[in-house]
Amino acid sequence: MDRDEENYYGKHGEPRKFDPKFRGPIHNRHCTDIICCVIFIVVILGYIALGVVAWVHGDPRKVIYPTDSYGQFCGQKNTLNKNKTILFYFNILKCASPVVLINLQCPTTQLCVSKCPDRFATYIDVQASYRYRPDQWNYFRQFCKPGFNNPRKSVAQVLRDEDCPSMIIPSRPFLKRCFPDFSTKNGVLTVANQTTFKDGRGKRRNVTDLREAANGINNVLDARSVGMKIFEDYAISWYWILIGLFIAMMLSLLFLVLLRFTAGVLFWIFIFGVIGIIGYGIWHCYWEYDHLKGIPGSDLTVYDIGFQTDFKVYLQLRQTWLAFMIILCGVEVIIILMLIFLRSRIRIAIALLKEGSRAIGYIMSTLFYPIVTFLLIAICISYWAVTAVFLATSGEPVYKVMANQTLCKYANLTCDPETFNTTNVTKLCPGAQCTFAFYGGESLYHKYIFIFQLANAFVFLWLVNFAIALGQCTLAGAFASYYWAYRKPADIPLWPLFSSFGRAIRYHTGSLAFGALILAIVQLIRVILEYLDHKLKGTQNSFTRFLLCCLKCCFWCLEKFLKFINRNAYIMIAIYGKNFCTSAKEAFFLLMRNVVRVAVLDKVTDFLLFLGKILVAGGVGVLAFFFFTQRIPVFAQEVPMLNYYWVPLLTVIIGSYLVAHGFFSVYAMCVDTLFLCFCEDLERNDGSTAKPYFMSASLHRILGKKKLSPKKA
Repeated sequence: MDRDEENYYGKHGEPRKFDPKFRGPIHNRHCTDIICCVIFIVVILGYIALGVVAWVHGDPRKVIYPTDSYGQFCGQKNTLNKNKTILFYFNILKCASPVVLINLQCPTTQLCVSKCPDRFATYIDVQASYRYRPDQWNYFRQFCKPGFNNPRKSVAQVLRDEDCPSMIIPSRPFLKRCFPDFSTKNGVLTVANQTTFKDGRGKRRNVTDLREAANGINNVLDARSVGMKIFEDYAISWYWILIGLFIAMMLSLLFLVLLRFTAGVLFWIFIFGVIGIIGYGIWHCYWEYDHLKGIPGSDLTVYDIGFQTDFKVYLQLRQTWLAFMIILCGVEVIIILMLIFLRSRIRIAIALLKEGSRAIGYIMSTLFYPIVTFLLIAICISYWAVTAVFLATSGEPVYKVMANQTLCKYANLTCDPETFNTTNVTKLCPGAQCTFAFYGGESLYHKYIFIFQLANAFVFLWLVNFAIALGQCTLAGAFASYYWAYRKPADIPLWPLFSSFGRAIRYHTGSLAFGALILAIVQLIRVILEYLDHKLKGTQNSFTRFLLCCLKCCFWCLEKFLKFINRNAYIMIAIYGKNFCTSAKEAFFLLMRNVVRVAVLDKVTDFLLFLGKILVAGGVGVLAFFFFTQRIPVFAQEVPMLNYYWVPLLTVIIGSYLVAHGFFSVYAMCVDTLFLCFCEDLERNDGSTAKPYFMSASLHRILGKKKLSPKKA
C-alpha cells in the first residue's frame, strides 16, 4: 500500500469513519471552550474598567502642554497662565540637549511666558539702567518670577533666589518651548547674527558653548521643515495616491483571477529558469577551470595560499572553480530529483492554487473582509494607545528641592511647595527652591501603574490576536462551504461569509480567544525579553547576552509554530465546530500525515504570492515614478508641483504592497483551507458512489486513481 492509498484508508487498510450526512461546515453546533469565553468577556470588561480609571486619573495635557516649575500648565484656561503658552528656561546652558528639555527636567527655573525673548540682555545691565531706561526693565521683568518688581535687590541675591534669569537671548518657540534662535553665517554658528554673548555673570561667552544643544535643535527644526514639506506634498497629491492604490487593488484582483490559468505556467517558468541559470553557472565554472589550465600558480590549493582578504586571489585558482562547479552540480541534481519525485504533489499544489482562484471568484465578498480585520485592529490600537497615555499621565505633581550648591544634602529630595519656605532647607542651602520635577504618586493606584501598563499591553495583544483569529476562522468557514459543495456553485450556501462569521462569533468565541491567549502570552514574553535586552545592552556579561539571544530565538520560533498551528486549528474549528485543543490536535496530525504535500504547497504558494506582490507593487511603482516625474506626456500638465516626488511615490509603492498583501492573505487562507479539506476528503471518501469525492474534477484527474472500493481485510 503506497502513501496515497494509506491516506484513503487507515494505516492497517481499514476504511476511515464516514459520515454520510457530512456536507462541509457543520451547522448544528454547540458552544466550545465556554470557560475561556467567560474569562475573555470578563477580561474585556476589566479592560474597559481599567480605561475608565485611567481616564479619570490621567490628564493628557501633561504630555501635550509644558509644565512650569510650579506644576502649572502653560496656556491652561482659567489660570494666570492662560495667555502664557510657551515655557521659558532661566539658564538654558544647564540643559544638555532639547531631548532633555522635552522629556526630563532641566535643572533651572522654568516659567510660562507669552512670547520668547527677541534680544540679548543681562540682569546686570538692565539693573544698572533701570532708572533712566525703564522700558528695558519692563521688558526684562516679564521673564522674571510673577510679581517680582524690585530692581534694587542685589544681583547676587536675585541670582541666588533665581528671581530673574541672569541673561536672555533671542529665541524662537518650538514645541511650545523657547529655544535659542540659532543660525549659521558663512559656516559660523551664530545667535541673531552674533557669535558671542554675555552670560550675566560678568563673562563673555562664545555661542559655540551652546553647540551641543544647537546641533540637536537644528536637527529637530530641519526635521520640522521637512515634515511640513512632506505634509504639503500629501495635501496636493492625495488624490493621485488614491488612484494609484485603486490601480493596485484592480491589479491584485486581476492577478488572483489569472492564477486560475497561469499558476502552473508561472511556477514552471521560474523552475526551468532556475535550472537554466544553474546550468549556465556550471558551464561558466567549467570554462574558467579549463581556461586557467597551464597558467602558473593556478594549480595551487586553497590550503597552500592560506587566508587572503582579497577574494580575487581565490578566483585565480582552478580548485576554486572546481569546487563551485561541484556545488552547482549538486544543487542541479537535487532540484531535478525533487521535480521527478514530487511532480505529482507539485501538480496538486498548482491545482489547489487554481481552485483557490475559482473559489474566490464565487465568494468575492471574502476579498473585502480584511477591511473588517483592519478596523478591529485599529480600534484595539487606538484604545491601547489612549489608555497607555492616560495611565502614563495619572500621577500627581511631585516637587523636589533644587539647590545651586552641589553639596546640599537636601538636593533632589521631595518637598511641599506650600510649606517649603518654613523649613530649614533655605537656611542650610541658600537659594534652594521647591520646584516641580515630574508626575507620580504614593497611593496604591500609582504604585501599580507599571502593572496596569503591562496588563494594558497584554490585553491589547490578546485582542489583536483574537481579531486575526476571527478573520481566519470566518474566511475558513466560507471557503470550506465552497469545497464541500457537491455541485459547484449550485450547492454553495447563500451568504457563506456572513454565515461563517455568525457561527464563529456565536459558537467559537471561546476557542478563538483560547488560541489568541496562548499566542499573546508568548508575544508578551518576547516583548519583555526585548526590553531586558535593551536595558542590558551596555553590559559586558557575555553569558547574559548569549542567554537572552537564545531565549529570543527560541520564543521567536515558538511564536511562528503557534501561528501555524492556530491557523490550521481555526480551519478545523470552522469545519467541524470542535474545541480549540481537539481541532489543533486533529489539524496537526492531519498535516503530519501529509507533510510532503504541506511543504510543497507552502513553498509554491509563498513563491507565487510573493511574485504577485512584487509585480503589483513594482508595476504601480514604475507607473507612479513616470507620472510624478512628468515623463508621461499625456498627463504632464496634471502632475502637481511637489517638494519631494518620492513622498507620494513611496506611499504608492508601500500602499500597493499592503493592498496586495491584504488581498493575497485571503487567497493564502483560501488555499490552506482547501488543502485541509482536500486531505480530509481523501481520508473520508474513496470516490465510490457511496462515498464520492467533493474535490473538483481537475484535482480528481491529477490523483490518477479510479473509483476505489473498501479493501477487504
